[in-house]
Amino acid sequence: MVVPLAVALGTPAQAASSCTTSTGPYQKQAEKFLGRPVDGRQSRADCLAIQKFQVNHGISPTIGYAGPVTWGVMDLINKQKAAGHNPNKARKCPTNKGRIACVDLTRQLSWIQDGSRLKFGPVPVRTGRDRYETRGGLKKIYWRDIDHWSTLYDVAMPYSQFFDGGQAFHSIAGSVWSPPGSHGCVNMRKADAKKYWSMLRNGDDVFVYGRKPGT
Repeated sequence: MVVPLAVALGTPAQAASSCTTSTGPYQKQAEKFLGRPVDGRQSRADCLAIQKFQVNHGISPTIGYAGPVTWGVMDLINKQKAAGHNPNKARKCPTNKGRIACVDLTRQLSWIQDGSRLKFGPVPVRTGRDRYETRGGLKKIYWRDIDHWSTLYDVAMPYSQFFDGGQAFHSIAGSVWSPPGSHGCVNMRKADAKKYWSMLRNGDDVFVYGRKPGT
């Protein structure tokens, strides 16, 4: 089954009370992304829409300013949506390995394919931040723990599937678009991590390539 990328924002969190009147350098881009009138001038409605986006995606400060971090997340979501049903169009993920989970660090996308056939995804992921980069190359899943708890970071890692040392696919409670990134793992939305758990097994290949923006 092929499941296209869905930009699910989830339940909006409570927005901060302050809302800036300043026009950000990416005002027009943010207005277009959010479906607002594109005039390049900050309005109260613009600010509230940007602020809601910031709250939902863990972007701080949540004051409705269209700055580079906010636009960076929006731009990434646009690029993920553009991948459509053919994320491996450039054939950078091997098609001669059978069942394989592909991780594109540049677009922050992952999917499962069998040969050249897309089986699931693409789905958005959050990989390692600067100095904690998710390591590239061909790997294999070697250990799975559905209720894993990280003793290093004291945090739950549901549906963990480890493929390179302490780096694993697993779900997170927050937004997979929230900057700056993980400590090396491939963070996923719960439904996506659960689907990966059902489709992958120990010994299955994982291929990680590209470079996460900002690393």
